[in-house]
Amino acid sequence: MVQILETFQEFYPAMKLVGKRYTDADRDANGSFAGQWGSWFQNDWFSALQEGRLDKVSDDYIGLMCNAPEGFEYWIGLFLAPDAPVPEGFAAMDIPAMGVGVCLLYGKDGTADLFGMDAHTACVKAWEGKGWKLTGCFFERYNCPRYTTPDEKGNVILDYCAFLAK
Repeated sequence: MVQILETFQEFYPAMKLVGKRYTDADRDANGSFAGQWGSWFQNDWFSALQEGRLDKVSDDYIGLMCNAPEGFEYWIGLFLAPDAPVPEGFAAMDIPAMGVGVCLLYGKDGTADLFGMDAHTACVKAWEGKGWKLTGCFFERYNCPRYTTPDEKGNVILDYCAFLAK
Protein backbone atom coordinates (compact mmCIF):
# COMPACT_ATOMS: atom_id res chain seq x y z
CA MET A 1 0.00 0.00 0.00
CA VAL A 2 1.32 3.44 -0.98
CA GLN A 3 2.07 5.65 2.01
CA ILE A 4 2.93 9.33 1.48
CA LEU A 5 4.66 10.76 4.55
CA GLU A 6 4.77 14.34 3.36
CA THR A 7 4.04 16.47 0.29
CA PHE A 8 5.82 19.79 -0.23
CA GLN A 9 7.24 22.15 -2.84
CA GLU A 10 10.84 23.12 -3.53
CA PHE A 11 12.29 25.59 -6.02
CA TYR A 12 15.23 24.72 -8.26
CA PRO A 13 17.41 27.19 -10.20
CA ALA A 14 18.21 26.67 -13.87
CA MET A 15 20.35 23.55 -14.16
CA LYS A 16 20.92 20.54 -16.32
CA LEU A 17 20.61 16.83 -15.84
CA VAL A 18 23.81 15.12 -16.91
CA GLY A 19 23.65 11.39 -17.38
CA LYS A 20 22.49 8.78 -19.86
CA ARG A 21 19.17 8.64 -21.68
CA TYR A 22 17.24 5.39 -22.03
CA THR A 23 14.04 4.44 -23.86
CA ASP A 24 11.44 1.70 -23.57
CA ALA A 25 13.84 -0.53 -25.54
CA ASP A 26 16.22 -0.44 -22.55
CA ARG A 27 13.72 -1.87 -20.04
CA ASP A 28 14.36 -5.30 -18.54
CA ALA A 29 11.96 -8.28 -18.69
CA ASN A 30 10.06 -6.82 -15.70
CA GLY A 31 9.64 -3.45 -17.43
CA SER A 32 12.12 -1.63 -15.18
CA PHE A 33 15.46 0.06 -15.63
CA ALA A 34 17.11 -1.84 -12.77
CA GLY A 35 19.72 -3.28 -15.11
CA GLN A 36 20.69 0.21 -16.23
CA TRP A 37 21.10 1.28 -12.60
CA GLY A 38 23.28 -1.79 -12.06
CA SER A 39 25.51 -0.67 -14.94
CA TRP A 40 25.87 2.77 -13.36
CA PHE A 41 27.14 1.33 -10.10
CA GLN A 42 29.25 -1.37 -11.75
CA ASN A 43 30.95 1.20 -13.99
CA ASP A 44 31.10 3.92 -11.29
CA TRP A 45 29.63 6.45 -13.72
CA PHE A 46 28.41 8.79 -10.97
CA SER A 47 32.05 9.52 -10.11
CA ALA A 48 32.53 11.10 -13.54
CA LEU A 49 29.79 13.65 -12.75
CA GLN A 50 31.20 15.33 -9.66
CA GLU A 51 32.17 18.63 -11.30
CA GLY A 52 29.47 21.28 -11.43
CA ARG A 53 27.42 20.42 -8.34
CA LEU A 54 24.87 23.08 -7.35
CA ASP A 55 24.50 24.47 -3.84
CA LYS A 56 21.02 24.00 -2.36
CA VAL A 57 20.05 21.50 -5.07
CA SER A 58 19.90 17.77 -4.58
CA ASP A 59 23.16 15.92 -4.99
CA ASP A 60 21.20 12.65 -4.95
CA TYR A 61 21.06 10.17 -7.80
CA ILE A 62 18.21 11.00 -10.17
CA GLY A 63 15.97 8.80 -12.31
CA LEU A 64 13.97 11.19 -14.54
CA MET A 65 10.96 10.21 -16.67
CA CYS A 66 9.49 12.33 -19.49
CA ASN A 67 7.46 11.86 -22.62
CA ALA A 68 9.47 13.44 -25.43
CA PRO A 69 8.47 13.87 -29.09
CA GLU A 70 10.50 10.73 -29.84
CA GLY A 71 8.72 8.76 -27.09
CA PHE A 72 9.29 7.89 -23.44
CA GLU A 73 12.67 8.80 -21.95
CA TYR A 74 14.23 7.61 -18.71
CA TRP A 75 17.40 9.38 -17.63
CA ILE A 76 19.84 8.35 -14.91
CA GLY A 77 22.24 11.02 -13.70
CA LEU A 78 22.77 14.07 -11.51
CA PHE A 79 21.50 17.64 -11.49
CA LEU A 80 24.44 19.96 -12.22
CA ALA A 81 25.09 23.63 -12.93
CA PRO A 82 24.05 24.89 -16.39
CA ASP A 83 27.71 25.35 -17.37
CA ALA A 84 28.98 22.04 -15.95
CA PRO A 85 31.00 19.95 -18.37
CA VAL A 86 29.36 16.92 -19.96
CA PRO A 87 31.91 14.09 -19.94
CA GLU A 88 32.34 11.97 -23.04
CA GLY A 89 29.75 9.21 -23.18
CA PHE A 90 27.14 11.25 -21.30
CA ALA A 91 24.33 13.54 -22.46
CA ALA A 92 22.59 16.54 -20.91
CA MET A 93 19.07 17.93 -20.62
CA ASP A 94 18.67 21.65 -19.85
CA ILE A 95 16.11 22.38 -17.13
CA PRO A 96 14.83 25.93 -16.52
CA ALA A 97 14.29 27.32 -13.01
CA MET A 98 11.02 25.99 -11.65
CA GLY A 99 9.09 24.57 -8.75
CA VAL A 100 9.25 20.90 -7.85
CA GLY A 101 6.51 18.96 -6.12
CA VAL A 102 7.87 16.33 -3.73
CA CYS A 103 6.14 13.30 -2.21
CA LEU A 104 8.06 11.31 0.39
CA LEU A 105 7.00 7.71 -0.22
CA TYR A 106 7.50 5.19 2.60
CA GLY A 107 7.80 1.45 2.04
CA LYS A 108 9.92 -1.51 1.06
CA ASP A 109 12.54 -0.96 -1.61
CA GLY A 110 11.69 -2.50 -4.96
CA THR A 111 7.94 -2.77 -4.26
CA ALA A 112 4.79 -1.09 -5.52
CA ASP A 113 4.86 0.90 -2.24
CA LEU A 114 7.46 3.08 -3.93
CA PHE A 115 7.44 2.23 -7.62
CA GLY A 116 4.73 1.79 -10.22
CA MET A 117 1.48 3.38 -11.23
CA ASP A 118 -0.20 3.27 -7.80
CA ALA A 119 2.59 5.31 -6.24
CA HIS A 120 2.67 7.67 -9.23
CA THR A 121 -1.11 8.17 -9.19
CA ALA A 122 -1.17 8.80 -5.42
CA CYS A 123 1.48 11.51 -5.77
CA VAL A 124 -0.24 13.14 -8.76
CA LYS A 125 -3.48 13.30 -6.73
CA ALA A 126 -1.60 14.82 -3.76
CA TRP A 127 0.03 17.50 -5.93
CA GLU A 128 -3.14 18.31 -7.83
CA GLY A 129 -5.00 18.46 -4.50
CA LYS A 130 -2.71 21.35 -3.59
CA GLY A 131 -3.59 23.07 -6.87
CA TRP A 132 -0.18 22.47 -8.44
CA LYS A 133 0.01 22.05 -12.21
CA LEU A 134 2.38 19.39 -13.52
CA THR A 135 4.64 19.56 -16.59
CA GLY A 136 4.58 15.81 -17.23
CA CYS A 137 8.18 15.17 -16.17
CA PHE A 138 8.76 13.22 -12.98
CA PHE A 139 11.84 12.03 -11.15
CA GLU A 140 12.92 9.68 -8.42
CA ARG A 141 15.42 11.26 -6.06
CA TYR A 142 17.47 8.64 -4.22
CA ASN A 143 18.48 10.46 -1.04
CA CYS A 144 21.17 9.13 1.26
CA PRO A 145 20.36 8.10 3.99
CA ARG A 146 16.53 8.23 3.61
CA TYR A 147 16.59 5.78 0.71
CA THR A 148 19.80 3.91 1.39
CA THR A 149 19.34 3.03 5.08
CA PRO A 150 16.21 1.01 5.93
CA ASP A 151 14.51 1.75 9.26
CA GLU A 152 13.72 -0.82 11.98
CA LYS A 153 10.78 -2.08 9.87
CA GLY A 154 12.97 -2.50 6.79
CA ASN A 155 11.37 0.48 5.04
CA VAL A 156 13.00 3.35 3.17
CA ILE A 157 11.83 6.74 1.92
CA LEU A 158 11.87 7.55 -1.79
CA ASP A 159 11.52 11.17 -2.91
CA TYR A 160 9.13 11.08 -5.88
CA CYS A 161 9.08 14.46 -7.60
CA ALA A 162 7.42 16.36 -10.43
CA PHE A 163 8.43 19.52 -12.23
CA LEU A 164 5.66 22.07 -11.78
CA ALA A 165 4.27 24.36 -14.47
CA LYS A 166 4.37 28.09 -13.80
